Amino acid sequence: MALVYSGIRVVDPERSVRFYTEGLGLKEMSRGRMSHGGLFIELQDPSTMQQLELNWYPADSPYNTPYSVGEGLDHLGFEVEDARATCQRLLLLGATPAIEPWLEQDRYWIGYVRDPDGLWIEVQSPVKKE
Repeated sequence: MALVYSGIRVVDPERSVRFYTEGLGLKEMSRGRMSHGGLFIELQDPSTMQQLELNWYPADSPYNTPYSVGEGLDHLGFEVEDARATCQRLLLLGATPAIEPWLEQDRYWIGYVRDPDGLWIEVQSPVKKE
């Protein structure tokens, strides 16, 4: 299991990319659309290799809730061996369900739980090729 990034929610994706790349030296690694319509942009610090994921949700997304300054931490992302099994284990350890695991673009199993204090935790595992 590895903590691979922290995800923050942003209001204006391009403004945030400019801030973190030009202002703080992070490099844009990739971007794409989530199955529910949201946008993710993966940034990386070239010296530490730490990653920051910027997340933006359109008005019709169930995850577009009122934005409150200081509560922009969207989630912590972990790459695990088996996302479905890890979600079940975390529930036994006091987590509560957030989003049942689903297959994203036939590449990753992704699931979300809330830790015992309510923080969203993403677990993802690559689909195993058989």
